[in-house]
Amino acid sequence: MAEIKTVGVAGSGTMGSGIAIVAARAGFRTIVYDTDAAALARARSEIEAFFAKSVERGKLAADQLPVVLDRLTGSTAPADLAACDLVIEAVFESLAVKHALFAALDKVCPPHTIFASNTSTLSITEIAGGSGRPDRVVGMHFCLPAQLMKLVEMSPGLVTSEASFAAAWQACEAMGQRPVKTKDHPGFILNGFLVPFNNDAIRLVEAGIAAPADIDKAIKRGMGYAMGPCELLDLIGLDTQILLCEALYGATHDPRAACPPLVRRMVAAGHLGRKSGRGFYRYDESGAMFGA
Repeated sequence: MAEIKTVGVAGSGTMGSGIAIVAARAGFRTIVYDTDAAALARARSEIEAFFAKSVERGKLAADQLPVVLDRLTGSTAPADLAACDLVIEAVFESLAVKHALFAALDKVCPPHTIFASNTSTLSITEIAGGSGRPDRVVGMHFCLPAQLMKLVEMSPGLVTSEASFAAAWQACEAMGQRPVKTKDHPGFILNGFLVPFNNDAIRLVEAGIAAPADIDKAIKRGMGYAMGPCELLDLIGLDTQILLCEALYGATHDPRAACPPLVRRMVAAGHLGRKSGRGFYRYDESGAMFGA
């Protein structure tokens, strides 16, 4: 298995940008791919702002800023990912979308390239089935925000080769992350717990039992969580929560995984969370939370 030197990230949203920061910061040449040039430009701006803040906070030496940024490029051409030894997808939580992406990349990437999925709920084996190279597909689920959270859930599919999994694991550690191994099971570790837990919090709001701010205070003060479920849902995005629920419920039929109606109403109203300026809380242009 070839040494991983160049990492591709497919998708330039919040998660994709975070993964790109992790890879470039660790010294990997990093190529971010997205079909939307405007989205790529936004991602580049956000990444540059993150690294500039890192310099201000003493986390990154000023003379290293241009070096790190020089490792990072963006592209709207799938063929540019042919240079990658590892491609991590961070696109919609849809099996069809992931199949289409990997099928296209399989045509341009060399045989040694490993495909990793950042899925948090879907089956790695099923994703691998549409990749054209199922033995070289692994699950690599970063936690949000990837540039701050170290944990990565690593999951082999049924036919993932030991060499591919080991190479991806080593790359994960080289990025400064802390991988844990999970079976290819719906929700893996984190979302197997988190999706139903967050839905329970939503149902408390829906039933009028408590306001989002009071639920979050109770969870943080009583259980020691760093972030309450409603705050976390706003960060994840309510539209993303729908996709997570649909994927997990579709695989498990667990009633707690079924999407609460309130979430669909909020999304229909454009209340997606931080990304739209309003979810369970309101946010100003800087992203600061200022009320329910």
